[in-house]
Amino acid sequence: MAKNTSLYFRIVEGRNLPAKDVSGTSDPYCIVKVDNEVVARTATVWKNLNPFWGEEYTLHLPMGFHSLSFLVMDEDTIGHDDVIGKITLSKEAIGSQAKGLDSWMNLTRVDPDEEVQGEIHLSLELLKDTMKSSLRCQVIEARDLAPRDISGTSDPFGRIIFNNHSAETSIIKKTRFPHWGETLELELDAEELNEEGTVIVEVWDWDMVGKNDFLGKVEIPFASLHKTPVLEGWFRLLPLGNNDADAGGKLGALRLKVRLVEDRILPSTYYQPLIELLVESVISPAEVEDSSALTMLEEVTTVESRQDVAMTLVKIYLGQGLVVPFLDYLNTREVNHTTDPNTLFRSNSLASKAMEQFMKAVGMLYLHEVLKPIINRIFDERKYIELDPCKIDLNRSRRISFKSGVSEAEVRDYSVEMLQTYLTSIIESIVSSVDQCPSVMRVAFKQLHKRVEEQFTEPENEDVKYLAISGFFFLRFFAPAILTPKLFQLRDQHADTRTSRTLLLLAKALQSVGNLGLQLGHGKEQWMSPLHPIILRSVASVKDFLDKLIDVDHNIVSSVPQRAVFMPSVTVKEGYLHKHKAEGPQLLSRFAFKKRYFWLTSETLSYAKTSDWQVRSSIPIQCVCAVERLDENAFQQQNVMQVITQDNDGKLNTMYIQCKNVNELNQWLSAIRKVSIYNERMLPSFHPGIHRSGKWTCCLQADRAVTGCSRTHSAVTLGDWSDPLDPDVETQMIYKQLLQGRDKLRKKYLEMEDADLTSSNKEKRISPDIHPDGAECNTPPTRSGQSVAARLLVVIEDLEQAHATFQLREIEDATRVILNP
Repeated sequence: MAKNTSLYFRIVEGRNLPAKDVSGTSDPYCIVKVDNEVVARTATVWKNLNPFWGEEYTLHLPMGFHSLSFLVMDEDTIGHDDVIGKITLSKEAIGSQAKGLDSWMNLTRVDPDEEVQGEIHLSLELLKDTMKSSLRCQVIEARDLAPRDISGTSDPFGRIIFNNHSAETSIIKKTRFPHWGETLELELDAEELNEEGTVIVEVWDWDMVGKNDFLGKVEIPFASLHKTPVLEGWFRLLPLGNNDADAGGKLGALRLKVRLVEDRILPSTYYQPLIELLVESVISPAEVEDSSALTMLEEVTTVESRQDVAMTLVKIYLGQGLVVPFLDYLNTREVNHTTDPNTLFRSNSLASKAMEQFMKAVGMLYLHEVLKPIINRIFDERKYIELDPCKIDLNRSRRISFKSGVSEAEVRDYSVEMLQTYLTSIIESIVSSVDQCPSVMRVAFKQLHKRVEEQFTEPENEDVKYLAISGFFFLRFFAPAILTPKLFQLRDQHADTRTSRTLLLLAKALQSVGNLGLQLGHGKEQWMSPLHPIILRSVASVKDFLDKLIDVDHNIVSSVPQRAVFMPSVTVKEGYLHKHKAEGPQLLSRFAFKKRYFWLTSETLSYAKTSDWQVRSSIPIQCVCAVERLDENAFQQQNVMQVITQDNDGKLNTMYIQCKNVNELNQWLSAIRKVSIYNERMLPSFHPGIHRSGKWTCCLQADRAVTGCSRTHSAVTLGDWSDPLDPDVETQMIYKQLLQGRDKLRKKYLEMEDADLTSSNKEKRISPDIHPDGAECNTPPTRSGQSVAARLLVVIEDLEQAHATFQLREIEDATRVILNP
């Protein structure tokens, strides 16, 4: 049974941050660390003490973790960025909140003695003799220590302390992965053997000038050495424990949303009955109004969890090749339950959320193809555009004209012209993209069009069939991507204030296009009226586009594999990176990386000089055995990763690639790990440094073939729309949702069934049913919803029992290990 840990966090906003710049403001951004490893960096919000980020991440951590930290920094163009403050949450604190944390938290000061990281490998043994007793400690090695020197390394040494006894190891220069292999021994008095003290092992960074820097400590109860003859293993280094209070809010606060999901994933066979019930819901519903496992799931799904449930169901049905029948089932129920066409899909129902998540799961590459060129153009041109008379600032409009002064009318005319240009480009790009749209999206929209047309047949509702599709396509897919391009990975940074306003106006206009111009003139924002003509002119082309979009063979999706989002022909990720030039004479680090264009598919990692270069070099994904970060000290460069491959002869080869920032680094690490996650020859350890001048820069070992000094992170990935499908993990999530609502289902359906049985028996005594042959019928009438509910509750109970059984086995296995080390 596998374990799965997923960490969801959203950095919403900050407030009352201190000013770090001479202008009286700051340029804040957040760095997110899991156990002191940077996993994300938000965009910088310039000149703002109350920044809004709205960035969210999902991190899959099969190995677990200890703490999650958010550091707020002030970006400086010259010199080092300033640290404003931090928030650290332990795994226990996050896990104690079943629904997750969602609150404002005060920033605390950053204490260097608290910024420790890494692990140390120790062996402790208590030696008892008639003549003397001693405590023997083998200090073997350490890994991933914090860098304390300007070179990005440390000069670590170890120290063992018990009572008034202490001993130290030698100092190993310029490494974060020291190998000591030294034995320290403390002689103990007879009376000390009975003391209940603590053995402390500390790691320090030696400094020639000034005081030594603290790198972490391990505390081991002395009593445990009486029970275990030899205590050996890797121990996590802990801080001193003198963390300051939150400074009374003087450093400002962050609003964070954090949720931890830890699951034991059962073998696939255990989930099969639940999968069968979900499949049965959509492939053989007797009547769409009948209750099914799917409708019962919707009944017990909370508003907070509906989006997660929708995304999980989309993945499950994609994996089954049934995503179109699934969406059709939900949409048909939604359409049949709607009497007023103006309210169709306006709520956040499971049907609406499922369509949203479906478009993200299968349509993000398509969205990028359509929108990215025009979004890049808007960011590059950075025009001052404003239509609202109350917000026009003539001081910001100098670029519009070379005249000494510009009137509000001129600003408005110029803004209308630019918005018309941008909006025309966006609409033309969308309406000409029929062939680019994924076939499965087109078929899903075709089914939706059909259901709406069947339900609303009146002539006055002629446009409803178009509005149903455009509501999802324009209002819930393209317009949000235009409004916040970074959240759809169209840009690396949030838009500045000027560009953000342009995007907002375009998103509003595109929403009106999606509404087919039916609500123009009815809102409060009458200053948008100059765009009404172009919106109305686009209605015909939008309808024509939607007609073409659904003009598709329904059977086309059956020929497309839906088992995973990754397909051999699909480029999962691409872009310019810098590849290390390993051949030829050794160059200085900054000249050794050459710009190359990379493509990643589920089969190869390829690169060439430019995106249109015909000759490409390729690495088969099946040869990848590790994808890891490189220590900054290796090339004196940041954001470098290494792709380690193994050829048929077992020889390891390493390619070094530099990314432009930590987010791009994490995205490429995650993407390559996802496509190689099922490779058979993955390495358990790696070297975070390089072999240079006859030794590894990380652990200083001379042998090039020596085993890696740090463990690999092959299953640590960022969750996003391109995740490969994992039906067991997804079905486990659905089971947990049903388990929480089990009592509600039992009360509604089984008690109703009992009541019906009682009523039926009474009726039989008065007027029993008679078969045509004259025999009495004693079988009570049943309702399909009730029988499905009974089956569903049995499945929930079986899964609950399976989890309990496996958990008991884990406890028994752990007990055997303790008793028989």
